[in-house]
Amino acid sequence: MAVTDETGHDAPQASPTGATPPARPPADGVAPGPGMPRWLPRAMVLALALVAVFQLGSWAFHQLIGLLINILIAFFLALAIEPAVSRMAAFGMRRGLATFLVFLGLLIVCAGFITLLGSMLAGQIIKMIEDFPDYLDSVINWVNGHFHTDLRRVDIQEGLLHSDWLRKYVQNSATGVLDVSTQVLGGLFQLLTIGLFSFYFAADGPRLRRALCSVLPPARQAEVLRAWEIAVDKTGGYIYSRGLMALVSGVAHYILLQALGIPYAPVLAVWVGLVSQFIPTIGTYLAGALPMLIAFTVNPWYALWVLIFVVVYQQFENYMLQPKLTAKTVDIHPAVAFGSVIAGTALLGAVGALISIPAVATLQAFLGAYVKRYAVTDDPRVHGHRTTRGSGGPGPLARARQLWDRRQGTEEPTAADSAGTRDSAETDSASANNSVGTTDSGTAGSRPTDPEPTDSAPKDSEPKDPGEGSSGSS
Repeated sequence: MAVTDETGHDAPQASPTGATPPARPPADGVAPGPGMPRWLPRAMVLALALVAVFQLGSWAFHQLIGLLINILIAFFLALAIEPAVSRMAAFGMRRGLATFLVFLGLLIVCAGFITLLGSMLAGQIIKMIEDFPDYLDSVINWVNGHFHTDLRRVDIQEGLLHSDWLRKYVQNSATGVLDVSTQVLGGLFQLLTIGLFSFYFAADGPRLRRALCSVLPPARQAEVLRAWEIAVDKTGGYIYSRGLMALVSGVAHYILLQALGIPYAPVLAVWVGLVSQFIPTIGTYLAGALPMLIAFTVNPWYALWVLIFVVVYQQFENYMLQPKLTAKTVDIHPAVAFGSVIAGTALLGAVGALISIPAVATLQAFLGAYVKRYAVTDDPRVHGHRTTRGSGGPGPLARARQLWDRRQGTEEPTAADSAGTRDSAETDSASANNSVGTTDSGTAGSRPTDPEPTDSAPKDSEPKDPGEGSSGSS
């Protein structure tokens, strides 16, 4: 009778030899699979946690991108005023007071310039509005005289006042007043944030450096301090180059405006110089629009002359003046400076265009200390000279030019020709010596004779073996 277990199934019986027989497969024919690894739930939880942290960090970064950009601008502004603050602090003045005086001076200069420019602009706008009917009459008379039309100012004014375009423009302007006010308030808050952070960075610069170096080993501390010093030098050089370009631009535009007889020429020249250099991307258009507007109040053709001059000078500045000044003050290649501006604009817009050059200059100067340099081989290709092909003869262009000169009868011996003639002469003399040596060596029982000494080399010029004299005496 078969032995059964508690479930009623037949229990496996031991074999006579003592070995347990293999277990039979289950009745349904499906083998039991392996269980879930213990590390899999923990790995899934860890992966989900990492994804959640990444999403949270990405959301926080996009929310704080405006604040981070303001802090970056404030940092570079603090680096720009660092030399002035440090020089004032070297005379015994506290850094906080020195920073406050520097900011106060900048604020006074900017406020005075904006006030003077605003009063000038307001006066010119009022004058332009008062003289607008005269400008319109001159334009109507010119159109009627050249195109044989019969236009009147009254008809144009009535059509303009009752047009749908003016009505829609007034409605949009009324609804956009709140948006403009919000943007103005946002801009003022942004300027306040930048000024506050830059003040703290400049006033507490040594404390900030000590706090940063306290968490680094001594070797890293020296590198951080050196990088900080390089950043101060490069940022100061960039501000210096921008100020120099603003001076050149202001002088050039002042000469033009003064020659045309446009009022407020000095103020307009300062406006063009500062706005075109320190407001990237759109600064050039803002700088040129105001002189054109003022010139239009004097003579409409003067506005066209100003536009042409602004465009031409901008091209000269972009391709001639700016690369050279930037390469001298910031010490980077003009192509690198131009590429850094494009890359900065693509990444951060106007802010990136403003800080890209000092940032790239600082990075280049810092990494230059870790790049090992070697002595350059003295090769003609290093100096821009191409090597000749073949066995050292002139190239195909040189041979074609020589052939043309021979046909014209005006060929002059060049260095390559003289070298080739000398090489051919040496080759002929060498072949002649070889032929003579072959003839002498081919004579049976003869020895090659020594060459006779010339006048410049006497016979007893060569030293004799002292052994010869002793053997002769013996």
